[in-house]
Amino acid sequence: MFGFGKDDSATVVRLLAEQVRRDISFGILAPDTKLKIEELRQRYGGSAHSLREALTLLASDGLVEANAQRGFRVASATAADLEDITRLRAEIECIGLRWSMEHGDVRWEGEVMAALHTLSRAEDRLSENTESLALEWDEANREFHAKLVAVCGSPRLIAIQKRLFDQSRRFRLAELREGRIDLAAGRKKHEAIMSAILAHDAEGAVRHLSDHILGTLKI
Repeated sequence: MFGFGKDDSATVVRLLAEQVRRDISFGILAPDTKLKIEELRQRYGGSAHSLREALTLLASDGLVEANAQRGFRVASATAADLEDITRLRAEIECIGLRWSMEHGDVRWEGEVMAALHTLSRAEDRLSENTESLALEWDEANREFHAKLVAVCGSPRLIAIQKRLFDQSRRFRLAELREGRIDLAAGRKKHEAIMSAILAHDAEGAVRHLSDHILGTLKI
């Protein structure tokens, strides 16, 4: 909980939003759950105003639904939602990767390689305690995919990619807890993407990335 005296600053709103985002991602706040401001104040602290601002921020990211009459609730999480998010994410990331390969230099390639190394280490650690290390793994996963589009030259594309990745997180973490993610296959795809980038094979890199993202729908 946040014990701030004056808690209507943008910083506090972001902190509250991140805590609610995390609980949505882990399923602590289940899909379609009504988000009552007073209950949220007891759980997270903060003022009613700051919490409404935080929920409005999450609504813009597609994690919360806002209704003038019914207030806020956690967005639904159906199979159709997952397919829609995943297919759009594949299109956006593939465009971003192609553009990044047009603009990227050896420094960018090194940053992608470093992000892949961090992700591989996080995957190795998952067997120690999946529940407590899940977010660390997904943050490393997010960073790798973000690096793929980082030098595409389009701030809007980068923002959309981040939003779609965040929207897919709760599905991904649920699948991880249920043992439905093939980490070995994912690692091979990530390595194939990296190899294609280093070989300056844009078509190959985009193909591997598309197969990797869309392949999650088949698990």
